Amino acid sequence: MRITCPNCGERDRREFYYQGDALALSRPAPDAGPEAWDDYLHNRDNPAGETRDLWFHEAGCGAWLVVERNTVTHAIHKATLAQKVKR
Repeated sequence: MRITCPNCGERDRREFYYQGDALALSRPAPDAGPEAWDDYLHNRDNPAGETRDLWFHEAGCGAWLVVERNTVTHAIHKATLAQKVKR
């Protein structure tokens, strides 16, 4: 899989660190119970189809990207700097 970084151009996905769903960035409240924190830390959706994921260009420019891709076909449609994405 190849990701096109807006800063560096097309790169192998091994240069990037996958962080998860770009829309699920909210953490539980500090005083939330153990069940809420356990769910936040250990449970993730595994959707088939179109997703928006957060990736870190670890072996490159150090930018955070929102990558729009299809988990079934592995096609990457778009990669945008996270700071420029409107939620």
